[in-house]
Amino acid sequence: MARNRVLFSTPLLVAGVVLALVVGLVIGKAASGGGPAGNAGPGKASGLRVDVIVKATDSSFWQSMFAGAQKAGDDFGVEVGRFGPTSETDVNEQVQLVENSISRGVNAIVLAANSESALNQVIDRARQAGIKVITVDGTVTTANEAFIGTNNLRAGEQAGQRLCQLISAQGKTTGKVLLENAVAGVQALGDRAKGFRQGLAATCPGITVWQERFNNNDINTAANQANDALGAVPDLVGVFAANNMSGNGVARAIKDTGRAATLPVVAFDSDPQENAALADGSIDSLVVQNPYFFGYQGVTEAIAVSTGAKVPVNLDPGAVLADQSNMNEPSVKDLLNPPTAQASQ
Repeated sequence: MARNRVLFSTPLLVAGVVLALVVGLVIGKAASGGGPAGNAGPGKASGLRVDVIVKATDSSFWQSMFAGAQKAGDDFGVEVGRFGPTSETDVNEQVQLVENSISRGVNAIVLAANSESALNQVIDRARQAGIKVITVDGTVTTANEAFIGTNNLRAGEQAGQRLCQLISAQGKTTGKVLLENAVAGVQALGDRAKGFRQGLAATCPGITVWQERFNNNDINTAANQANDALGAVPDLVGVFAANNMSGNGVARAIKDTGRAATLPVVAFDSDPQENAALADGSIDSLVVQNPYFFGYQGVTEAIAVSTGAKVPVNLDPGAVLADQSNMNEPSVKDLLNPPTAQASQ
């Protein structure tokens, strides 16, 4: 059974990086007076202010996005503010943070929205005030300049296929799996769950989802829900965890019950706890995104649209499937252990 599998072709990831460099060159040429009419004018990048607002500041995933955003700000001489609520369930605080950015009169906002629709009005107010809005990770249902994020439906399908492979390798063709999710009503998480169901059904029709449980992005709740499933479902044959907090909770339950060798687990994202669980076998595979890229590309595109340059409406940088066979390869190791930065004071 092949264990080293790329979810999306690596050229997509490379193309995204190239885009960031190209946009940077356009701005650089413009700053030296060589930019074409209608693009960034001389010196326009200098002095811009971009606020980056993530879903929660307590997560290594979003701290990595902060690090990428700050690096882009340093590279292009742009002031970058880094903000976020303390919890992914605190939509009201995130709305207030966008309001704060409007009050400060920033040029652009890079936003990882905690709701598909609850931030629509404040996004509209920002754009009416002339502030450009780039969304990342999850889409919103109102207009914005551009979106950067993984195709979560497709990534979820691949996760379902991967869990099917792991279950099939144990000689099982029937049974139930737990779908451990974080927050209801979030587009990215909903797409992962939908894609997972589709991928599992297409490859392992005899394996069904027992329940989809929501833990409100709390590790302890995720661990308790996984423990409940372990005790309540005698034919439980696998678990899919839709983000890092869910994955960490599931891994804790798997370790506490000694099920690492017998119950396959596929989870999304990475952080130090998930990486340790991958190394010790309590998680079998991680679907790894690139939040550092989200931050860097988000600020790069924010600069571009603020200075009149064009950017793609939708950019998918791709994701990689990591397991024990490839987690120490340089390219995968870098994704599992990206730089991090804290919120602005």
